[in-house]
Amino acid sequence: MFYEIRTYRLKNGAIPEYLRVVEETGISIQKKHLGTLVGYYASEIGPINEIVHIWAFKSLDDRAERRARLMADADWQAFLPKIRDLIEVAENKIMKPAAFSPVHG
Repeated sequence: MFYEIRTYRLKNGAIPEYLRVVEETGISIQKKHLGTLVGYYASEIGPINEIVHIWAFKSLDDRAERRARLMADADWQAFLPKIRDLIEVAENKIMKPAAFSPVHG
């Protein structure tokens, strides 16, 4: 199992709007294509204005195929402008858990 950890730093004050549009529209489109959502978080303490979401994939090929389907979805393309200008910095990590990790797939 591989975990994709996506971290977005948003503009000041943009978290409520970002979460609203993701909840109303974006998350259902993502779940349709990406599959297993591990968690979706907004920062409270530490770096401010951050969103972190984590997705699980069987393999890197599985991730690539699922992300390609998401990007090809017309509904996703129509949704992207709603969040694009709220995001200042995006970071993406792919993590593979150690054998002894409580969540390792």
